[in-house]
Amino acid sequence: MTDASAVTGSGGGALEPPSLADEVVFRPVRNGNAFEDTVARLLQAVRLGIVEPGGALPAERDLAARFSVSRDTVRDAIRSLADAGYLVARRGRYGGTFVSDRLPVEGTGEPQAASPSMAEIDDVLGLREILEVGAARAAAGRSLSAADRDTLWQRLTETSAASVDDYRRLDSRLHLTIGQLVGTPTLVTLMADNRTRLNELLDHIPLLPLNIAHSNEQHETIVAAILRGSRDDAAAAMSEHLEGSAVLLRAFLS
Repeated sequence: MTDASAVTGSGGGALEPPSLADEVVFRPVRNGNAFEDTVARLLQAVRLGIVEPGGALPAERDLAARFSVSRDTVRDAIRSLADAGYLVARRGRYGGTFVSDRLPVEGTGEPQAASPSMAEIDDVLGLREILEVGAARAAAGRSLSAADRDTLWQRLTETSAASVDDYRRLDSRLHLTIGQLVGTPTLVTLMADNRTRLNELLDHIPLLPLNIAHSNEQHETIVAAILRGSRDDAAAAMSEHLEGSAVLLRAFLS
């Protein structure tokens, strides 16, 4: 677990929860495409709700150390995302780099990407089933601290109250928080990468209000099973929940 003070943005705002940010985003990037990977990691932090709109990023020097890249690379990545509307720089005593209060609408003004193949959809959904059903089962089998239980319930509450514009981001963070409770950092990394691919698929289909309401009910069932320590119930509820998304994706994209 990373100390909260180590992931405090230059504006003084701590990332919530710090360990989730470290496991998913703030880790060394691959050699060879340092700029592109740094942009992708920062964008992942925004799209998955790890850093919320208005939230502060760590200072450039801290990001450079975490990503194992130069400060110039971090600065160029931040500038690119600021130009695209995802980040904003603020000067002064409480300045720093912050996630924009209003995020760009994905795909606006750009040509639509080709529809994904069924093989790609099956790959994403199959891996999701393995990762997330297993995560729910494992989380339910853990002895959760009071802080863990409070965080999980808070993420559920935030997702249930989310607007349509914020729903996918907060839904992503709820699912990643379940993975975090398992206590295996690599699992969270795999879930985040899979969720990024899933959200790219979901961008091809509409958000249906009735489906959101149903998803929220299923989320509550999943969280309740985890909190009472029922491994089988948590796994079954998660499997049913994922099947709903899979059915919609295949229906819209087949």
